[in-house]
Amino acid sequence: MIDTKQFLSAIQQIAEEKGIPKEKIVETIEDAIAAAYKRDYGEKGWIVRSQLNADDGDIKVFQIKYVVSGVDEEGYLTGELPQKVEKEKEITPVNPGEEVKIKYSPEKHILLSEAQAIDKKLQVGDELVTPLETKTEFGRIAAQTAKQVIIQRLREVEREAIFNEFKGREGEVVSGLVQRREGPLVYIDLGRTNGLLLGTEQLPNDNYRLGQRLRFYIMRVEESQRGPAVLLSRTHPQLVAQLFALEVPEIDSGSVIIKTVAREAGSRSKVAVTSQEDGVDPIGSLVGQRGVRVQTVINELAGEKIDIIEWSEDPIRFITNALSPAKVSEVKILDTDNHHALAEVNDDQFSLAIGKRGQNVRLAAKLTGWKIDVRSPQEEISSDKAEEEIVEELKAETRTEEPAGTTVVE
Repeated sequence: MIDTKQFLSAIQQIAEEKGIPKEKIVETIEDAIAAAYKRDYGEKGWIVRSQLNADDGDIKVFQIKYVVSGVDEEGYLTGELPQKVEKEKEITPVNPGEEVKIKYSPEKHILLSEAQAIDKKLQVGDELVTPLETKTEFGRIAAQTAKQVIIQRLREVEREAIFNEFKGREGEVVSGLVQRREGPLVYIDLGRTNGLLLGTEQLPNDNYRLGQRLRFYIMRVEESQRGPAVLLSRTHPQLVAQLFALEVPEIDSGSVIIKTVAREAGSRSKVAVTSQEDGVDPIGSLVGQRGVRVQTVINELAGEKIDIIEWSEDPIRFITNALSPAKVSEVKILDTDNHHALAEVNDDQFSLAIGKRGQNVRLAAKLTGWKIDVRSPQEEISSDKAEEEIVEELKAETRTEEPAGTTVVE
């Protein structure tokens, strides 16, 4: 005999630990009771549905039949088919091109004329619900069937709950523990499920030690045969922005906004910020007293350097700020449509503006969305001459390439 109250209490306790809604628990028990009832008291082909009162444990059981329009001489359904009956075609193996027909079954179908003799309001596609005698004593096999239904349904509901939870958190930062490594893949314990960190999304300076707690950016959540797949990143530019949002109260209040981030993960990032309120220093807000805020983010990113610059609507000023820490003498807009600019710096600032292997000017270009050329005033070329050369370069880039196999002799 199944004690429904005890049944409900035990499963609800498990479900609460896993964050499953109460309604899903009741549905799970109802499906299990219906499966057990059909196994011991029903007939093959029956559609059995149960209803459980979650307050007092009272059970009601029903047999369901779908109202159909007619049946032909061969015993196949004709006319309009109810949606649930129509779905039977999807699981019926047929040869390509062969018309799918559904056999009439008196256990789960009832003709419209017969249904209206019972209830005149019934139409094709409706369900004829017939109450059955309630039984709560089931055999060993039926009880095992109910147990299997519950386990399977709880797994499905838990997977659905986890998927919906993390799907709604795409674009957020989550904390997790390094669980294990399998080749280039790192599995992260996120509490209710595991996240997956691909090799391309890992920082080169991270060791990913077992049990190490790190923060990750949730790129996307996908369905898989093993459940929800939460794909994480440690290289995404928005990870930097989200980490600052966790450390800087001014960002949470909206007085400071991070406009854009340019990042070469593991090496250096540039963050453009602006203030929405007078008297609030956006750069100082991110740096913090004695640099404690920015240092916290740097430590989280395994020592990655971070430049914080002030955003501006004026492209000349924005480009000047973006080339920081180099001091720019002048910025000249060469092509507004193609976002091409020329920055002049003194000789002692030239290597700083370019950066190691061109990193500084490259990140500045990503941050501003402008193509930036850096020139030294002492080069034997004027700004006008530089502009002419750059325009010529742009024209050359837009020319049609020579056909393959053509040799050009100058």
